[in-house]
Amino acid sequence: MAILSILKYPDPRLHKIAKPVQEVDDRVRQIVKDMTETMYDAQGIGLAATQVDIHERIVVIDISEERNDLLVLINPQITARSDDKTVYEEGCLSVPGIYDKVERTSEITVEALNEQGEKFSLEADGLLAICIQHELDHLVGKVFVEHLSSLKQNRIRTKIKKAEREAKREAQRV
Repeated sequence: MAILSILKYPDPRLHKIAKPVQEVDDRVRQIVKDMTETMYDAQGIGLAATQVDIHERIVVIDISEERNDLLVLINPQITARSDDKTVYEEGCLSVPGIYDKVERTSEITVEALNEQGEKFSLEADGLLAICIQHELDHLVGKVFVEHLSSLKQNRIRTKIKKAEREAKREAQRV
């Protein structure tokens, strides 16, 4: 297993559209293991393959407090959405330190393959529904900040670039 490098917004690779997994084999299972280790190491609750520069439809999620309830979604697709909406403050491993409110569907049904390549369906609400929608956005090249106003997006880009400059200056001093 390996800790993978997480792409940071506004890296253009975050906007690539992920391709469907053709076969769930040992290669895909290794990607899932590496993504899982990366997500846990980064203290995240979800990670899409796009975020680690693998452009295949793979997502790992664990919203449990104990970090022992891993959900693997391969080729996930939302098949039903409630009419109800909810607003939740989201963050993202690809946009560190930035949190903002995003409106999403309250309840969804998702179909996917598991690590054995078996098809399953899952009804989700609350944080799990939010997290699934957030991660599936990554698979179509969308980062959560793109749900925000263009003014907020510009402020976030400016804040990230400033933090990068400060980190480079600090690294040069060492």
